[in-house]
Amino acid sequence: MSGGDRDRTAAGGRPQRPSFNTLWASGGLRPFSVKAKLGTLVVVSVFITTGLVMVAVHTATELRFITVFSIIATLLITQFVAHSLTAPLDEMNTVARFISNGDYSRRVRGADRRDEIGDLAVTINRMADELAAQDQQRKELVANVSHELRTPIAGLRAVLENVVDGVMSADPETMRTALKQTERLGRLVDTLLDLSRLDNGVVPLKARRFEVWPYLSGVLKEANMAVSQRAGLASGSGTHTRTDVHLHLDVSPPELTALADPERIHQVVANLIDNAVKHSPQHGRVTVLARRGPYDDSLVLEVLDEGPGIPQSEWHKVFERFNQGDATGDKGDGGTGLGLAIARWAVELHGGQIRVAESERGCRIKVTLPGEPGTQS
Repeated sequence: MSGGDRDRTAAGGRPQRPSFNTLWASGGLRPFSVKAKLGTLVVVSVFITTGLVMVAVHTATELRFITVFSIIATLLITQFVAHSLTAPLDEMNTVARFISNGDYSRRVRGADRRDEIGDLAVTINRMADELAAQDQQRKELVANVSHELRTPIAGLRAVLENVVDGVMSADPETMRTALKQTERLGRLVDTLLDLSRLDNGVVPLKARRFEVWPYLSGVLKEANMAVSQRAGLASGSGTHTRTDVHLHLDVSPPELTALADPERIHQVVANLIDNAVKHSPQHGRVTVLARRGPYDDSLVLEVLDEGPGIPQSEWHKVFERFNQGDATGDKGDGGTGLGLAIARWAVELHGGQIRVAESERGCRIKVTLPGEPGTQS
């Protein structure tokens, strides 16, 4: 039985009228609402008119004077109530006009009102805050992408100009330098493509059942190969060369299976490993754990490192876009601060959850997949 049915039914099963407190709590009665104010206006006007008529009857005052006084009093009260209702609407119209022109700094006053106009003011202010945040993200995206594109393009152009001018020969070492910059451009384009898919919600899930151990072994092997290739191509460009970090896989039970989109989960695990490796101490260890979840084909993944960890006050910022702080992002290494945001998107696309978990040492990211992936809203 729903809560409303319980309110309307007495202990003996007989229907019972909702109480005043119940109606008030559910929004049925609001003593300061616009409806209440208009109703009060009508009642007061009737009382004033009736009172003046009674005065006229008992004092033999001419009816026309009573009519004039009644009209004047009613108009004054109506003007007062109307002003209290229309003045905030005029202000909201002005603020909405500024917002439509791209000025998100204006806010509507009266958000503390206890009526529908106060609710509307809160909604408009919240909308302005969200639009301002989106506009700031757009500007940050343009700035980040411009910076990230400019660096590898400038490096690649310098190499090619030196080859064309005869300053450098097109030997394997020179070509490796050019290839490194091209690969960096490719990684950035892939990240931007994922971001575009994230925003447009056009990525369908292709869920299938797979064995977790061989799948994660392949992901870790690719991560090791990528680190080795970056180490071989490094030439002071700021790229991470963490060949000293050991990757460890722990799957229990060994025959564990899961139901998910392998390509999207690859994005999650690869991004989490990359982030953990970057913040691991020298000769540190990154561990990837996989356990069975509470439901059939559900999966719990954990990625642990031995780095400095993340302050609890910063946990809520870990998966935000462009978060390039020392604890979570890629500041100084050519990163865009989008890796963990894309990981969160891929997990939520499955209807799962990703979060920072308590850890005695370093950082511990926990991913829970339900086994029956949902669809992105």
